[in-house]
Amino acid sequence: MKNKVMTQVEDTGLKKDIPSFQIGDTIDVHQLILEGQKTRTQIFNGVVISRRGDGLREMFTVRRIVQGEGVERQFPLHSPKIAKIEVKRTGTVRRAKLYYLRDRVGKATRLRERKVKGAEAAANEKRSKKKAEAAAAAAAAANKA
Repeated sequence: MKNKVMTQVEDTGLKKDIPSFQIGDTIDVHQLILEGQKTRTQIFNGVVISRRGDGLREMFTVRRIVQGEGVERQFPLHSPKIAKIEVKRTGTVRRAKLYYLRDRVGKATRLRERKVKGAEAAANEKRSKKKAEAAAAAAAAANKA
């Protein structure tokens, strides 16, 4: 049971533009990196193997393989250092935590794709059409130049 005052304070720090993603989804996390006076965006892509906490304290863990070694990073979901999160692929799983992927190597780490239903499918289709139109416009602009 949460205190009402604490809930109001936490609500001010919550991000509104977080896409819905679940355990097993492959995502790109765009993280802002501060180097001296410059900021740049670094992308960390991988499979979500866990989510925990709620509200402002919610965290998620992303795992990927780099040069044969498994790399896991934990991100606070509502951190101002996270520019955006993109869901690349949805995975179907039957566990809340995918820690068993740590013991798997190569093709054994792959997950089946989840079928997207209803409104999500329409939104994904709309998004892919926008990307295709943007790519076509960029190609047309490049041909003119």
